[in-house]
Amino acid sequence: MTKIKKFLAVILVSVIFLSGCSLPGLSSSSSDGIAITSLSTSESQITSHMVRLMIEHYSEGELQPTLINNLGSSTIQHNALMTGDAEVSGTRYTGTDLTGALQEDPVSDPDEALRLVQEGFKERHDMKFYNSYGFDNTYAFMVTQETADEYNLETTSDLAEYADEFAVGVDNSWVNREGDGYDAFQEAYGFGFSDMSPMQISLVYEALNTGSLDVALGYTTDGRIAAYDLVVLEDDLLFFPPYDASPFATYDVIEEYPVIDEALTRLEGTITTETMQQLNYRADEEGIEPAIVAEEFLEEHNYFEGEEN
Repeated sequence: MTKIKKFLAVILVSVIFLSGCSLPGLSSSSSDGIAITSLSTSESQITSHMVRLMIEHYSEGELQPTLINNLGSSTIQHNALMTGDAEVSGTRYTGTDLTGALQEDPVSDPDEALRLVQEGFKERHDMKFYNSYGFDNTYAFMVTQETADEYNLETTSDLAEYADEFAVGVDNSWVNREGDGYDAFQEAYGFGFSDMSPMQISLVYEALNTGSLDVALGYTTDGRIAAYDLVVLEDDLLFFPPYDASPFATYDVIEEYPVIDEALTRLEGTITTETMQQLNYRADEEGIEPAIVAEEFLEEHNYFEGEEN
């Protein structure tokens, strides 16, 4: 019963927030009124802390943004900026915002997706979708190195020959997704899986590593890919939309504080997919706080002071 009450409470908060009402504790509480939204994932929290620390660094401590943490979706992040509860987002994804906040059809070309979200947010909402950090956190099928070698697997199309044989684990939410879910996958690739088990995304990697699964659908920046020596199969038909990650801000805040624009621009192209895997692993598997992971990464790179902006 306690779990049900907690679940209902989360739903109630989300519904109230989506109605456009400010909730106690969500309004900016820093002295300069700058708040940064973050999703509940380690990835989003790490990059959001990077954004916070970069702003503090380049403003020489004059700006002290706060984080609105653990938001449940990109839609809630977007509404936080629309209602004025926040001015900056630490992580926004091209594919998510293109079909979500902008209500456009998905596209497979990463450059085109970025162009569309940048133009769409500027024209419709007076907001800036920055160039990517440098990593793309999209869906991908993956196998162990042993399985890849045994069956000579390199691409998603290579799975067709074994679609009736392999045990496949996928994210619960992917099965019924519109546009890039299981139905659309079968239409694009021309095959489905006879033994497919929907499960929590956090479970698929361990199940794959222990041999309970032959194939898993996971996220390309998950730290367990490197930790378990998994092989990410190429999406050779470019089925999955690009989910390049970027910082995000309102034009109002970067016009009032140009140093924010400088700080966020310096983060463009600084984090590869492999690097994000490593950072996520430190938080998810080693238990290091995302704020510490972010700070150590920035200190290692001297806050990208040598980058052009």
